[in-house]
Amino acid sequence: MSTLLFRLKDVPDDEAEEIRDLLRDNTLEFYETSAGNWGISLAGIWIKDETRLAEAKALIKEYERIRQTKIRAEYSEQIKEGRERRIIDVIKESPFRFLIYIAAIVLVLILSIKPFLDLANSQ
Repeated sequence: MSTLLFRLKDVPDDEAEEIRDLLRDNTLEFYETSAGNWGISLAGIWIKDETRLAEAKALIKEYERIRQTKIRAEYSEQIKEGRERRIIDVIKESPFRFLIYIAAIVLVLILSIKPFLDLANSQ
């Protein structure tokens, strides 16, 4: 019987591909399920042979430890070089989207507070 090995929700494409390669390199048979058109199904990698589940989990755990170390080192390097992404960079990339978000936040705040202000003014 197949067993869920690795959930693909919020996993970057490069990481998912590296996991697939890792499983192929170690001759572990697997298949994938997608989240579907509406994104409500379980996207994941399933291992076909339950007897090799512990081996597959150990491989993925080691891979994730190495990846975490690598990503943290890259981020530290970006900070040292002044290339890390800041809020001002996000605003510069898409100022219109930023303004829309600010307008939406202000609208929600106004709609949330207005009934209480009207209640205070009516008394």
